[in-house]
Amino acid sequence: MDWDNLGFAFLPTDYMYIMKCARGGEFSKGELQRFGNIEMNPSAGVLNYGQGLFEGLKAYRTKDGNILLFRPEENAIRMRQGAERMCMPSPTVEQFVEAVKATVLANKRWVPPPGKGSLYIRPLLMGSGAVLGLAPAPEYTFLIYVSPVGNYFKEGVAPIHLVVEHELHRATPGGTGGVKTIGNYAAVLKAQSAAKARGYSDVLYLDCVNKRYLEEVSSCNIFVVKDNVISTPAIKGTILPGITRKSIIDVARNQGFQVEERLVAVDELLDADEVFCTGTAVVVSPVGSITYLGKRVSYKNNGIGEVSQQLYSVLTRLQMGLIEDKMDWTVELRAACEAKSEQRTGFAIIGARQLA
Repeated sequence: MDWDNLGFAFLPTDYMYIMKCARGGEFSKGELQRFGNIEMNPSAGVLNYGQGLFEGLKAYRTKDGNILLFRPEENAIRMRQGAERMCMPSPTVEQFVEAVKATVLANKRWVPPPGKGSLYIRPLLMGSGAVLGLAPAPEYTFLIYVSPVGNYFKEGVAPIHLVVEHELHRATPGGTGGVKTIGNYAAVLKAQSAAKARGYSDVLYLDCVNKRYLEEVSSCNIFVVKDNVISTPAIKGTILPGITRKSIIDVARNQGFQVEERLVAVDELLDADEVFCTGTAVVVSPVGSITYLGKRVSYKNNGIGEVSQQLYSVLTRLQMGLIEDKMDWTVELRAACEAKSEQRTGFAIIGARQLA
């Protein structure tokens, strides 16, 4: 592997985790399988009616060779909340976290060296059973695969450039914008593709009712900085409750900043000191400029602001085990954890040992 030139693109690894459940039942007896294509009925609920969710989290290699997960139980909770909205059964929080641990350990040779990237973990929950009429699927599949990644945006940690979309919308009140369902992401591709063709990095969406308040970027939450106050759109059903967003809010408050979760008008971008995005893939990404109705607003220092740099440094150092985790957010995977996982899922650790 050329660890110095990792982008954010899929690279096949060794193992994936699969667990199934009938409608009205409970998930059990998950196992690791060699990574590869899966077979699915053409009438599967996920293919016909979009009954599916996904999550995203990362594993980091520490300087002492151990592996850290960042807040995996939060992803498990969010998946369960999304599953309830999408009429799907979901693994328990413990099942989710143990499956993530087993999958990472089985693919541990793919976790990049310290400072070279991370192992992106993608859990999927989908209606895999055949259904012709509009109804919940009769069977569900929980699957986890992983891929080593570098920076999400081609700019890396350099500033990105956004354009405000005022005609197309990502979510509507009462819809599914607040859960991580697969259809939310296909819906942004048209505007995102058009923006990239015009030289922008991504799209910033407004609310669909007033067309005045910030919501989020295609796959990131947005923050606006003015003086010592950091503002971000409040979670109200149309915005995904990002785990990095939640973590940055806590880190910022611990660093002495005032954080407001509220309606943030698009006009506030004109007078902001800094703007930045957060997400599992991007972590913290400074915004160099935002274009709205043809007017481009650039931020000082080309967008690399002191606040975003400070928060990025604290969060990434915590994720990589470089500073003390006073929040108790990281989960360390090492020999003791591997032995525990062997007791829970024997097949999983057989696979991991083959890769040791």
